[in-house]
Order: sequence, then structure tokens, then C-alpha cells
Amino acid sequence: MTDLVKISDRGHVRTVALNRPKVKNALSDDLAWSVINAIDDAAKDDNVWVIAVTGTGDAFCAGLDLTMKERTSPLSPQSAQLDDLGWVGHFLLSIRKRCDKPVVGGVNGVAVGAGLGLAMACDVRLVARSARLMAGYTRIGGSPDGGLTITLPQAMGYERAMRFMMENRTVTGEEAVAIGMAGEMVADAQFTDRLAEYCEELCRWSPITLRLLKRGMVKSMESNDMEQQLRFELANIRRAFASEDATEARQALIEKRQPVFKGK
Repeated sequence: MTDLVKISDRGHVRTVALNRPKVKNALSDDLAWSVINAIDDAAKDDNVWVIAVTGTGDAFCAGLDLTMKERTSPLSPQSAQLDDLGWVGHFLLSIRKRCDKPVVGGVNGVAVGAGLGLAMACDVRLVARSARLMAGYTRIGGSPDGGLTITLPQAMGYERAMRFMMENRTVTGEEAVAIGMAGEMVADAQFTDRLAEYCEELCRWSPITLRLLKRGMVKSMESNDMEQQLRFELANIRRAFASEDATEARQALIEKRQPVFKGK
């Protein structure tokens, strides 16, 4: 793993931090793929139950680094890609398709363009009070990528998402929560501590429960068949109830104590 991302583990929480603070964590090819690879690695690590994605310094991610001499956009003819989606498509695929663990976006500062795409690909988001969120595509004559045409309507509803992107609006922490882009606003000074605390709170639950919950939620976003989705939910809960963690959860409830989960 390169020093473009900082990886740290605390208990069952792995934090992946974009680490180009001098350019507001703007995305180069190397940084983008490093983030994707870090999420893929965490998804495969059984000791990791929850993943946090955040930025170093005072920014989450300012989007594509437009100051670089060689453009790194997946749409650039000069940019060699591993496939036709490029890294900008793999933000959403790595977090939603290949990772069934909760991914918490810690939006500690500006999130623009593909940086906003990365934030919105996360399952839930905490946002700093002073953070600024903007799509920015109309400003540069582009159209949304990074999965934003999927994730923004899911979070905000169709019209709000359309207005947000068409009008090139910038929202800060409080409004981001109000319109559904994030679930919690945190004062800037407390942001790092609260992000860690929230992820640790999620680790109080069985990782099996959380992973099956996410599988069901992601599947429901892809499914147009209600009966199929209901069957998928039932299959998941049967698997959950068959686990040792589920037995422990029920026993702890009866005994009025905190359960001790092992991920089995």
C-alpha cells in the first residue's frame, strides 16, 4: 500500500484515509486505485467488521486533480485503464458490490465531483459542520460519474438530486443532513473522535448481522421484483439466525447482559 492512503486498525474498525492533504486529497490515478485496493483488502479481512473512509488534513476529497500535467480522468484518451469503467466506476463497485461490510464515510471537509461520488458510495455518512459538498459537473461541462446518478437519487430523491446537480449547488454540513446526503453532522473539533466512536458502536453488533443486512439493502436497490426481494431477505435472516453470534445475541438478551460476538 502506498503512502497516498493511510491505513489504521482499531479493534475491528479499519480506517482508510486519503493522504494528499496539500491538494485537498485530489485524485490521481495512483490515489484512486490505492483507495479501491484498500477497500478490497479490508473486505477480505475477517478481523475487519467496519470500514471508515475519510481524508487527511481539512478535506475529504476535492475530486479529480485538474492541476496535474497529465490528466488522470477515466475519460481522457491519454489515461490507460484496466477496464472500461476505470477507477471512477470502481468506487461504487468496491464499496457496494465487492464489500458486504458497512462502509462509513467520514466527510471531514470538501467533497467535490468524484470525491463526492466516493462519499456517496459509502453506506452511511458523518459530515463535519463546515464540510462543503458539491457535484461540480455542470461547472466543467461534464455529466455526473462515480455512481452519483445512482447514489444521489437514492439518498435525496429524484428532484432534489436533479436540482442539486443542475444548479451546481454547494451544501454544508447542516443542509447535507437536512436533504438526506448524510445521517449526522458533527462539530469540526469533535469530528475525528466521533467518527471513530460511531464505527466502534457498529462493532457492538454481530458482523454477520451487519453483512447480511447490507447484502439485503444493496440487493433491494437492484431488484424490481418484490417477491424476489422478500425471498432474498428470508434467505439472509435464516443464515443469520443459524450463526453462533445469533445464539449468543438471544442468550445475552435473556440474561440481560452485553453479547460477545465472534463473527461465527
